[in-house]
Amino acid sequence: MRKVFHNQMSIGEVSIGDIEISIKSRDDVPRILLGLQYIYKDNGIRKELFELLDSVIPSHIDKNNGRPGMELWRVFVMSTLRVHLDWDYDRLEEMVNNHRVIRLMMGHGDYDATCYERKTLRNNLRLLTPEVLDKINQLIVKVGHKEVKKKEETLRGKCDSFVVETNVHFPTDINLLFDAIRKTIELTARLCDECNVEGWRQYKHNIRGVKKLYRKAQRSKTGRKKDKTSEGSRVKKTHKEYINEVSCFIQKAKNTIIELQNSDAKKNIFLDVEVSEIQKFIDHAERQIDQIARRVLNGEVIPHHEKTFSLFEPHTKWINKGKIGLLTELGLRVCIMSDQYKFILHHQVAEKEADAQLAVPMVKETKSRYKNLISVSFDRGFYSAYNAKKLEELLEEFALPKKGYRSQKDKEVEHSDQYKRSAYAHSRVESDINHLEQHGLDICLDHGIEGFKRYIAIATTSANLGTLGGIIKKKQIKKLKRASKILNSS
Repeated sequence: MRKVFHNQMSIGEVSIGDIEISIKSRDDVPRILLGLQYIYKDNGIRKELFELLDSVIPSHIDKNNGRPGMELWRVFVMSTLRVHLDWDYDRLEEMVNNHRVIRLMMGHGDYDATCYERKTLRNNLRLLTPEVLDKINQLIVKVGHKEVKKKEETLRGKCDSFVVETNVHFPTDINLLFDAIRKTIELTARLCDECNVEGWRQYKHNIRGVKKLYRKAQRSKTGRKKDKTSEGSRVKKTHKEYINEVSCFIQKAKNTIIELQNSDAKKNIFLDVEVSEIQKFIDHAERQIDQIARRVLNGEVIPHHEKTFSLFEPHTKWINKGKIGLLTELGLRVCIMSDQYKFILHHQVAEKEADAQLAVPMVKETKSRYKNLISVSFDRGFYSAYNAKKLEELLEEFALPKKGYRSQKDKEVEHSDQYKRSAYAHSRVESDINHLEQHGLDICLDHGIEGFKRYIAIATTSANLGTLGGIIKKKQIKKLKRASKILNSS
């Protein structure tokens, strides 16, 4: 049984619309809570929001019977706070259990002793999907526009991309091989322990032995000897010892898998799943052994498309955007479209696409949501002749700087008033990107490509909630100042 929000208030519980949130505080928590409170107080918006949250519940789940699960309003509140404030699950656990105003916003009364464990939070916060969060984001933007712009006022967008890093260490072929064999040994030993099969009792000692050889291979390049010939032979020797030791454990793991499949252990219903997981890391290890042998022993250059940059986050890309002081970034590009009011209108995770492939889809999708979008600015990375032609059909104004040589006609276009109006405002998108990076999007803490997309969707939604909360906060401060002036004058 899972509900969006309970209808009956308990003793000590305060209506969310009546919660007193400090507008004097300069912290980010009150700003997010003000945004949440505002969309909850509006009956029409709350109804739309609850319908979207209700769509997360699978159709086969009975909403009225069974053990009660965490309410989806609470999941939404905790998700936005966690990502926007860049909390891990340990900090989130502490805050939702002990921060009074956050608990009131979640619908807990002063006498409600409900506490959340870290595992419970981690499992429930995965319920929200990127698609539902995207619709919620549109709802928040619609509310925000009502607060800041006049009726039928046009929108001017700014489009740019940035890299959100994945939570991975810097990849080298030897440390990726160590990751692969470490997981192979650990998973095989655990499976043997479950099935009462001997042979892996000293698996921790074995991992330490492999790690010593890994460290030895790692340090073989850092010697101070000037003799390059001896250094080269030392590097080859240590790497060969390392991959030979790993190969022995790979063969042992393969033999163990065959033994398990031919024994009574096949009665274990999870055997096939666990064996496939072990086989996945064996395949990773064999690939890395092949690449180390080709690179170190045979002197080959490994093509970029054959390289893997993380075993645990395989969607990670090696990205070089040419920024000063930042040679490479490990993650994925995220393209955003923001407006003049600092709301994020739309975003897209680029798994394979280059910037030039995103310009037209971003404009088309944003135009389908916001009909009054008349202008969008880009940087040179988005330019192509096709984009320039297509954007001319879609928008009244746009700024798309051309790469390389510019003809006299191109120069005339770039000096027109319409082009300048769009181009001069483009730098503001860097402020929007920096705002996202400061509020969760410097590094993605969730796992897998689905977790990555969900994390980005929550970050943009919470950023717009924070922007809305900031607008409400300013209005309340102005209202208090006006009231104090009237009291002082009287």
